[in-house]
Amino acid sequence: MLKSTLIAAALAVATLPAYAATAPMAKCDNASMAAMQTKIDGMTDATMKKAAMKHMDLAKTAMKEHKTKNCVTHMNDAMKSIGTM
Repeated sequence: MLKSTLIAAALAVATLPAYAATAPMAKCDNASMAAMQTKIDGMTDATMKKAAMKHMDLAKTAMKEHKTKNCVTHMNDAMKSIGTM
C-alpha cells in the first residue's frame, strides 16, 4: 500500500512540469495589455474587476521598469481574475 502511494505521488510530481508548460501565459506587450484592459473594462463583478485592475497596474509598472518576469506574473494574475485562466 505504501509503495503504491509513493509511486502515485512520484507520478503526480513528474507530470506537474508538463502541465505548467501548457498553461497559457500572458505576453507583456502593449497589444496584450490593451486587450486585457478591454476585457477588464467589460467586467461586471466589481470585486473581481478591482483585483484584475490591481494586477494590471502592477504589470504596467513592471513593464515600464523592464521587469518582464514580474510583468508576466501580474498579467497571468489578471487573467485569473478575469476567469480566462
